[in-house]
Amino acid sequence: MVRMPESRPYHHGDLRSTLLAGAERTLREKGVAALSLRELAREAGVSHAAPGRHFKDKQALLNALALAGYDRLSQSLEGADDPALPLERRLTGLARAYLAFAIDNAELLELMYARKHEPDASEQMMAAVDRTVGSLERVIADAQERGEIIAGDPRHLTLLTGATLQGIAAFAAGGMLAPGTALDGIDELVHLLLHGLKPR
Repeated sequence: MVRMPESRPYHHGDLRSTLLAGAERTLREKGVAALSLRELAREAGVSHAAPGRHFKDKQALLNALALAGYDRLSQSLEGADDPALPLERRLTGLARAYLAFAIDNAELLELMYARKHEPDASEQMMAAVDRTVGSLERVIADAQERGEIIAGDPRHLTLLTGATLQGIAAFAAGGMLAPGTALDGIDELVHLLLHGLKPR
């Protein structure tokens, strides 16, 4: 019986997944500048040319990482969304899911929001953004139709909501706010977003 060399960390020919996992690990630990297809190939135990079958260059790898991040964020948001809930509780669940993802994947989220994706990936990125940010925009637009949220451009209101959540995530990532404290404050944050700071 022929044994595979133990130095090969990937199995069943799934080199693409192995490279993406290694790239995300490097992104998390060392940042985007440290990403190298040659280094990822070395870690995977394959020739330096082997990654070229899956990623023509580093930018293609970054695009694939960003798209994988959008897939995971989309799954998180879908899992947290319950259209049967009252609006405030529904938005709170979505906001908590987004913030948890943002805190756990700060470097990946920064890559996802980068605007340097190559033209070949732009359609895929737009579809990925629609599955994530677009889902929140649709919740806001539906609430506007029901008179639960002020009139206005739902895209603009989504941007303001997203900027608020991303600001909290940045505070948590930068150590200005403990992640647990950030997540615990989501109920109050959504309440303030919906009702404002003015006394009633």
